[in-house]
Formats: sequence, C-alpha cells, structure tokens
Amino acid sequence: MSDPSLPEPSEPSAHGRHAGASTTPPTPASTTSAYGTPPESAPSKIRILLADDHALVRRGVRLILDREPDLEVVAEAGDGAEAIDMARAHEADLAVLDIAMPRLTGLQAARELAALKPGLRILMLTMHDNEQYLFQALKSGACGYVLKSVADRDLVAACRAAMRDEPFLYPGAVTALIRNYLDRVRHGEETSDHILTPREEEVLKLVAEGHSSKEIAEILFISIKTVQRHRANLLQKLGLRDRLELTRYAIRAGLIEP
Repeated sequence: MSDPSLPEPSEPSAHGRHAGASTTPPTPASTTSAYGTPPESAPSKIRILLADDHALVRRGVRLILDREPDLEVVAEAGDGAEAIDMARAHEADLAVLDIAMPRLTGLQAARELAALKPGLRILMLTMHDNEQYLFQALKSGACGYVLKSVADRDLVAACRAAMRDEPFLYPGAVTALIRNYLDRVRHGEETSDHILTPREEEVLKLVAEGHSSKEIAEILFISIKTVQRHRANLLQKLGLRDRLELTRYAIRAGLIEP
C-alpha cells in the first residue's frame, strides 16, 4: 500500500504577480519555478500518466504537477494493470508509477510499458528508500527514482530531467550505486580500464555530465554526427542501453564525481 502521507504542495507566492495596474506593457510571464526552468521552446506540455493505488496520494501529486506550465496529468490509474490500459488509451510522454500497487506492481508495469511504448519515459515515485527497489526500478526501464517524502521538492525536476533523457536519483541512491561498485570491485566483476579510447572517455564524461550532443561537439571541436557515432559506439562496446547506464558506468570508472 502506498504511503498516504505525501505532503500537500505549498501554495505558490503571489508576490510579483499582477501586483497592480501599470501602463507599462507586460513582459512575457516567467516560467521559472522553485523546481527549475522548463524548456523555453517546448512545443507542448509534457503529458503524464500517474499511477498510485491511493487516491489521496494521486491528488497531491497531481496538484504538484498540474500547477507547472509545462506539465499536465492526462490519465490516472489505481494499479499497474490499469496503468498499462491507460497507456494504451492515452498519449503520454511520461509515466509516474508507485512501486507497491495491487494486481501489477509499478516494477512489473514499468517492464510492460517499456516494451509496449519504447518512447515512454518512466519515473518511480515511492516511499521505499531501498537499494533493492532502486536497482530493480532501473533494470525495469525507469530513468528516475523519487521518494514521496520529498516529492514536493524533487518530482517536477525529475519529470523535466526524464524528458531531457537524463537520469534523476535522490542522494541516497548515489550512495547505493557506490556500494554496488565496491561490491563489484571486490568480486572482480569490473570491466577492463582500457576498453575505451581516450576520445570515447572524453565523450562519455561529457554525456554523463549532462551535455547535449551539440554542446559536446562544440567543446571537443568535432561534428555532432561524430559525437552521435561515439555515443552509439559507447553503448555497443559497453553493452549498455541508455544515458542513465552510461552515467552509472562513468561513476564506476571515476570519470565523474557522484
């Protein structure tokens, strides 16, 4: 059963909004919020499928998301099986799934959704600060893991990160990744340090730091197509699937700080 104690989002301050009549033509409203800035040229809202078996939690999460100008909850589900049905019936860009749900758990639903809609991004929103759930979520195709206890602080930023194809993990999750790395080292499971060329390591580091292909091309003075080719080679050579796994590898390889 999900944790019904999700904090209600605080009311945004009215300071600075229409404080009074003015003869100066209004400037375009800023979309900056406490959760970061949405993409300036986003053609449409990010359409979100929200699944949690507790109606009160869903209401609180929906309030957090719907008050952002670039986010919109287009469908709700009370369990994992219903989430899959809603994904078939509605066009969604992002699924926000609880882990502990009846019929199908969020982890089971994530696996089915990843196969059903490969372009759908998936975030896990859970009360469980648990390494086992974290790694299972990542294996199931989730690109982020957000705790309900801090959802009012982290969820919006996690949604935007997911749509930028960037991982979002809470600080404790990074600690879990480090423990996992140390366990792999102790058991001799780490890949050879010399599997990548120096240029591939440069590209990997910049990818893991969140740079776009265009930014990487400018930093390294190479073409965007060359950057994309290096990224494809990295995924193939390392046996990885996406940017999240590249980031995890970069942490393990010591290319970036966790």
